[in-house]
Amino acid sequence: MRLVDREGLVAALDRAAAGAVTVVTAPAGSGKTSLLRAWADRRADAHLVASVQVQRDQQDAQSFWTALLAAVCRLNGEPLAGELPTASPDFDADPAVDRILAELAVLPGRVSLVIDDVHELTSPEAYAALTRLLTSLPAHVHAVLATRRDLPLRLHRLRLAGELTELRAAELRFAEEETRALLTASGITLTPASVARLHERCEGWAAGLRLAVLSLTGHPDPERFVADFSGSNRTVAEYLVAEMLDRQPQEVQDLLLRTSVLERVNGELAGLLTARPGAERILLALEDANAFVISLDPQRTWFRYHHLLADLLRLELRRTRPDEVPHLHRSASAWLAEQGQTVPAVRHLQSAGDWHDAATLLADHSLGLMLDGQEEIMQTLLDAFPERAAPGFPELSVVRAMVDLVHGRLDGAAAHLAVTEACASSAPEPSRRRLRTAVAALQLSLARRRGDLADVRRHAEFLDARPAAETDEDLALGSDLRVMALMNLGTVEAWTDRHADGVRHLQEGADLARRTGRPYLEVACLAQLGFASKLPDFQVARTRCERAVALAEEHGWGTAPVLAPALVTLACSMVWSGEFDTAEELLLRADLALQSDSGPGIGTLLHLVKGMLHAGRGRRPEAEREFAEAHALQSQLSHPHALSGYVTGWLAATRARLGSLAPARETLAAFQAAPTGCGEIRNARAVLSLAEGDPAAALAQVAGVMDGSAPSVHVATLVEAQLLAALAHRDLAEHQQAEQAVERALALAEPQRLVLPFVMADAGKLVEAAPRGRSAHAALRADVLDVLHGVAPAVSVPPSAGGGQLSPTELRVLRYLPTNLSRPEIAGELSVSVNTVNTHVRNIYAKLQATDRTSAVQRARALRLLADRALPRR
Repeated sequence: MRLVDREGLVAALDRAAAGAVTVVTAPAGSGKTSLLRAWADRRADAHLVASVQVQRDQQDAQSFWTALLAAVCRLNGEPLAGELPTASPDFDADPAVDRILAELAVLPGRVSLVIDDVHELTSPEAYAALTRLLTSLPAHVHAVLATRRDLPLRLHRLRLAGELTELRAAELRFAEEETRALLTASGITLTPASVARLHERCEGWAAGLRLAVLSLTGHPDPERFVADFSGSNRTVAEYLVAEMLDRQPQEVQDLLLRTSVLERVNGELAGLLTARPGAERILLALEDANAFVISLDPQRTWFRYHHLLADLLRLELRRTRPDEVPHLHRSASAWLAEQGQTVPAVRHLQSAGDWHDAATLLADHSLGLMLDGQEEIMQTLLDAFPERAAPGFPELSVVRAMVDLVHGRLDGAAAHLAVTEACASSAPEPSRRRLRTAVAALQLSLARRRGDLADVRRHAEFLDARPAAETDEDLALGSDLRVMALMNLGTVEAWTDRHADGVRHLQEGADLARRTGRPYLEVACLAQLGFASKLPDFQVARTRCERAVALAEEHGWGTAPVLAPALVTLACSMVWSGEFDTAEELLLRADLALQSDSGPGIGTLLHLVKGMLHAGRGRRPEAEREFAEAHALQSQLSHPHALSGYVTGWLAATRARLGSLAPARETLAAFQAAPTGCGEIRNARAVLSLAEGDPAAALAQVAGVMDGSAPSVHVATLVEAQLLAALAHRDLAEHQQAEQAVERALALAEPQRLVLPFVMADAGKLVEAAPRGRSAHAALRADVLDVLHGVAPAVSVPPSAGGGQLSPTELRVLRYLPTNLSRPEIAGELSVSVNTVNTHVRNIYAKLQATDRTSAVQRARALRLLADRALPRR
């Protein structure tokens, strides 16, 4: 079998040769000997190299020193002169060390001394003598030692002086690219997934990879071999038994076998399974000896076994002690359950075949697992139950309901909840109380997912009315349920146009979740809080969504379904301001978060924002498809929501703009929500009237929006109404009124920097035609034209600037700094005093850490606060 050149490691040894000593410490089969041989062969032309391999279980230190002295003498081309005395109990190594040092001192040029398998030395005196040799080497001599475990050598002075280099198992592990290269060099072709799996199973262990390659050579089904590859593979098992397991004392072998049922082990748990003291000492010693035992924490209290060793140990345990296996799993489960480690406790009961106990334990703790965001793990545990056993465990219905809720399978969740309610009445305490609490919490979440505010209120009141806490567990559960009630209530309030109440309840929920240490619930509240803030103010929503994203990423939930509302809302705010590329990236991430969630609520919002993005880019057929998807999903909600008017209105308007007038009329006619006269629907009717060539009817429709008699969800609806009015006035040849309507639209849009309405309304020509000198909103006008011309707009709020974020007014002034306008001229453009402009400029310089106009513009462009194309110069 061909080997892979490990140039990085050889180069590391070359660099280390500038010092006195290099120690390579790694488990058996890590490629230490091959590495040293390759390095020594490469240095042989320019350096003198003496190599010695310590024989297994070397009790005779004299034999080692004789072999080392002989290797050094051969460098001079002379045989060993004056043989050392034959082995004797009173052998003194000091004369041998002195002779070796003397021989080395007279050798010309650089000399490398290579000693392999140093761990085989068993004499403390030998290590003491070796320490004296290594710390006394001549300046032109470099020693390299290879060992399986840390050696009792006192080399601290060399380490402090920078003369000692240490390479360990982590450096010797094969990278995945090297695994692929080894397979290729051996003529073996595997899919990338199989290469990754083989590398993961071997954990980069060189011997494991080489043994796998030997078995793969000529194998009729290499993909199947890799799928089944484990430590029970014959060649791997033989190696591990010979090189590791058989070399351990009986008590160590017993510990390894009994604890192999565990994914991870500590001293207390190992002591329980072996019924012997000293388990932690054994585990620490095994790790120190690089015996395929790996610590999992800095304190070295928890350990795991190398994947292939664990496979072998489990096979040996089943082969030699099959009757003990269920008992070991039950004992481990009981201990883990007491420690609050529910998931591994359930897995051990499943491994023991105790299906009923496993179902009860999982059901009893399912609410806590859900509140910690472990729904996918819950699904994995559910899948492990045999199908024949599932009907006999109605307790599992509550777990299935939770998983269905997360995935948006609302009808399935409701059916499972009905089963749970039926079995809760006959369950023993405390299971009965836990099941009923879980049912109430899930009914609350189900009502929220369906948009039913009345049901949400009813279930939230039930949870708040639970009896006073009697134990610490009850107290913690009460806080968790309170957070759930606030989150679900606030979410539905935000969706049903009660934004202030929704924001208040969601903020209370986030604060309580943070105080009680429930980060998953805190992320859930913050993600919904961002959505609740969207309609009043996009900039506030953006800030809150960014907080939710940061917290989720901190805990590894960057693409979890719970974060989806924040991702979609953040994308939505960016679409409104014309930041289409960034919005698209966020929507791709939201797609990942929602790939297993088919719920109508968040799905409606996702497709709505995708439609907005397509509309902003002028892709109306794609926008129509997304709005239609959103429209279909919102029909599955039991009650109208705050965005109903936008979904229906924009779908109808897009169809009208595409020339599909009859479908547009049908869409509007079918709108059954109570506010049929809402601003969003009025605007859609105005778009239809314009498409039908009736601008007067369009003006009549938007009149109620502009005077406030037709309620609007957001100021964006008023901006859109003004733009539709401008289009109608243009069609009626009322150019002054059209210009005035555009100016009013700019004034309404500027505080939140709304660009999208101008693009969706196809009002670019109107904006471009309006005389720039007469507009008080030239900066926003420039942004709108940038987007219409395909230029990325400036970012509305900087991620971080030296002295804080720029205010909207400061941003307006900033956009004039790249022009040749003087400060009085900028004041005239903005209809403010020169003193006001001077104040804003000073603030801009301070926040951007700039000293003049040029450096402020450069800094602003670096922060993406300015587009590449600035305002037109005079």
